[in-house]
Amino acid sequence: MTTSQASLFFATTIKRTYLCRAWTVTGLLRQRTLVGCQSRKKSSVYTRTGDKGTSSLYSGERRPKSDNIFHALGDVDELNSSIGIAHHYCKKAQNGLEDRLIWIQCKLIELSSNIATPRTTSRENKLSHTAFDPTSVDTLESWIDELDAQLPLLKNFILPSGGESAIFLHQCRSICRRAERATVDLTENGTADPDVQRYLNRLSDFFFVAARYAAKVDGAKENYYEQRRKDKESILVTRELKEDNSNS
Repeated sequence: MTTSQASLFFATTIKRTYLCRAWTVTGLLRQRTLVGCQSRKKSSVYTRTGDKGTSSLYSGERRPKSDNIFHALGDVDELNSSIGIAHHYCKKAQNGLEDRLIWIQCKLIELSSNIATPRTTSRENKLSHTAFDPTSVDTLESWIDELDAQLPLLKNFILPSGGESAIFLHQCRSICRRAERATVDLTENGTADPDVQRYLNRLSDFFFVAARYAAKVDGAKENYYEQRRKDKESILVTRELKEDNSNS
């Protein structure tokens, strides 16, 4: 092979090598572009419509996220999440409360839809679709009677205690009380059905009894309130005495 032939051979080889690399790089870029387009498909989880501090109700009306309706919805949502934790431990303990907790979670979704549909401004079809069933309160009362009949008579204040299931049921009770307080104004001004507040009021009672029942099934000890020092009145007793003196 002559020098000129060798130079031509090497030049051709190098050219082919660069062309192959260029084709490979181009193919990879096309693949990355296609993959990138697929991964950048917008999720339906976020809408960006609330980025300016407002949110939409079921009625279609938009209100500031600081509105009392959203405070109530947030408290009910927090309660539902807490019930999910309690359900986990109740199922683990096999105390028989787990199915009732799921029913309650479903009812809280229906209750939230009632809150999110102002009764004074929404269309009739929206109102009828989100009306809260008042018999749900009756169901809770029957469960309370059933469980309470199996518990020892309560003679002292009890502290949140009594095992895993009971502790989280007590937490549900506390959050439920807050959710109820958030709905009082809404029911008084006609924004939500009165049965919404009634249900939450009774639900907190259910959680109290359910917590005590769970402690009994688990064989766990409930801690009771007691005076920590015999030579000093408790804060509770002192407060009660002051209230009595103020009324006299």
